[in-house]
Amino acid sequence: MNTIKILFVIDKAKSNKLGFAPLRCRITYLGERKPFATGLFINPNNWNAQKQKAIPPNTDNTQINTQLSLIKQEINQAFLFLQVQDKNFNVEDIYRQYKGETIKEEKSIMEIFNLHIAKQEKLIGISTSKVSVAKFYQTKNHVKNFIKWKYNKQDFLLVEMKMSFITEFEFYLKAEMKFEQNTIHKTLQRFKQIVKIAVGLDFLDKDPFLLFKNKRPKKQVVFLTTEELQAIEEHKFATIRLQQVADMFIFCCYTGLAYKEMAGLVRKDIFTGFDGKKWISVFREKTKKIYEIPILHKAEEILKKYQNEEKALPKISNQRFNAYLKEIAEITGIEKNLTHHLARKTFASTILLYNDVPMEIVSELLGHSEMQTTQNHYAKVVRKKVSEQMEKVNSKLK
Repeated sequence: MNTIKILFVIDKAKSNKLGFAPLRCRITYLGERKPFATGLFINPNNWNAQKQKAIPPNTDNTQINTQLSLIKQEINQAFLFLQVQDKNFNVEDIYRQYKGETIKEEKSIMEIFNLHIAKQEKLIGISTSKVSVAKFYQTKNHVKNFIKWKYNKQDFLLVEMKMSFITEFEFYLKAEMKFEQNTIHKTLQRFKQIVKIAVGLDFLDKDPFLLFKNKRPKKQVVFLTTEELQAIEEHKFATIRLQQVADMFIFCCYTGLAYKEMAGLVRKDIFTGFDGKKWISVFREKTKKIYEIPILHKAEEILKKYQNEEKALPKISNQRFNAYLKEIAEITGIEKNLTHHLARKTFASTILLYNDVPMEIVSELLGHSEMQTTQNHYAKVVRKKVSEQMEKVNSKLK
């Protein structure tokens, strides 16, 4: 359950001519603060910040402590009242309730971001991850910086947001931030989620994203050709570490494992399947699903090579893995940007699709949550394969 924190602080910088400093109250809720003046003044020497009270006991200090206790009690009552209403509220609403003011119905963009992020943080490890929550923090900062840049404000009311806000935000991400289309697409996608939540909570009557088209970037799938993969397989690297990285990369080219699954692979993840062959069974963090992959001969050879290791494969960080891959690309004369993810793309394209494995099987082996994801990524690869097959047919008909 979310709780509030009430703290009283003295503002020495605003001390009066008698040397008395104003006492301010600060309410903190859902990571947001609301400071306000209590109207009380105190000699800084008489304030015990740790005990949150005026000392030593005398008539003036007792009166101050009574007033502070009353303020704290009324704030807590306001907080409890809002909790009973079973509606979303923020620190500003608590303050307004405490002051006896009407709670505003209009919510701001930042308020909805904060509400969503606070809930998502409680779901880390259950239905979301730290990385996903961090991306919403990132999107929130982009929107906040845009509001400052465009409107010279710290926040923006949802009811005032029209489609023009979104188109201007898109322009800002392109022209000012110089983001790639993929980053712009993902940022707008997350912002759209926030706006949908606002609509769902009745803070917004109409979705401004309704007529807005978020341009999906055209992805070019980069993968190794049979010849390029063979160049890495056949090269004997001078250092043990380079050879290990090359082996692990090749292993992923024949299994499609993402870095996290490769790094976490242990012997118990490998089992004998219904067909009497070796299979890998892993939990895919991204889709939160278990998926199983039959081990091809070349991948099995690499596993045998490292069978005495604590894990199925040597241990190395993703950053260092990709750094070594740059060296491997240079040594083998591969001009493509060699990264771990390229192995997964190679598995889908060169190993599976180019060997006539149906799209639905490829989707299953990649652990994609939907086949549409596979089709969107590898449609061009399929078209190239169709072209090759049709050319064979064409030559036979001549």
